[in-house]
Amino acid sequence: MKKGILIILFLVTVSFTKQEAPIATQEAFQSGEWFQFRIHYGLINAGYAELEVNEVVKNNKKVFHAKGYGYTTGMTKLFFKVEDDYQSFFDKSTGVPFHFVRKINEGGYTKNQEGFFNHSDKTVLVKDYKRNTEKTFSVPDKTQDILSSFYYLRNHPNINKLKVGESINIDMFFDDETTKFKLKFIGREDLKTKFGIVPTMVFKPYVQAGRVFKEQESLTVWISDDDNKLPVRIKASLAVGSLKADLEKFKGLKHSFTIKPK
Repeated sequence: MKKGILIILFLVTVSFTKQEAPIATQEAFQSGEWFQFRIHYGLINAGYAELEVNEVVKNNKKVFHAKGYGYTTGMTKLFFKVEDDYQSFFDKSTGVPFHFVRKINEGGYTKNQEGFFNHSDKTVLVKDYKRNTEKTFSVPDKTQDILSSFYYLRNHPNINKLKVGESINIDMFFDDETTKFKLKFIGREDLKTKFGIVPTMVFKPYVQAGRVFKEQESLTVWISDDDNKLPVRIKASLAVGSLKADLEKFKGLKHSFTIKPK
């Protein structure tokens, strides 16, 4: 369950589609957007994850500054405390990141890092303040960090063109390496939520089966089938039971959140 919580907190920041050409405009979100997810194991509240994005000036240029904060609560916090702070500064027109921050405490396992992308050289310089080291890593073209990925991919023009059964990929720099996810579009589903019936697109990412997950396709992600492309639910089937993250609160959406009438 502990590892499952961490994976939910990780995946709650990611939407899924193919990474191709830069995006010319930001259509799915706007400055001031904020939302929160409740992470639960059955009836037990395990924690929350919050994401927000605002326009700021960095190096005399207007950019987006995204912040993601995940934490455990209640009884879960007593036996396994999680407090994760992720930040990303990314270009308003292309969506590619310049700079990321990762400060985490996961049951006593801590990291304190900053990363600086040089997309011309296809590198990222990672400063590790805990170990007092600096390392430069080679990355594929237009590689995203964990948080910029979510905002970049929400705007991708191909997300509505996927056919059922198609596999899709994304390059993301995380934990000092480029991670490749292979995902499969499952179809569309009307999902019952606390807000009402929400039309969604459903994806299954391929993950390694082992001690935590039952099988390779044990994760399922629902994103809103509207112009916002918000993740509405993430479900992880674990060796014992399942862990879910459900959209709990939101404000500042650029578009109306689509809810079907009763």
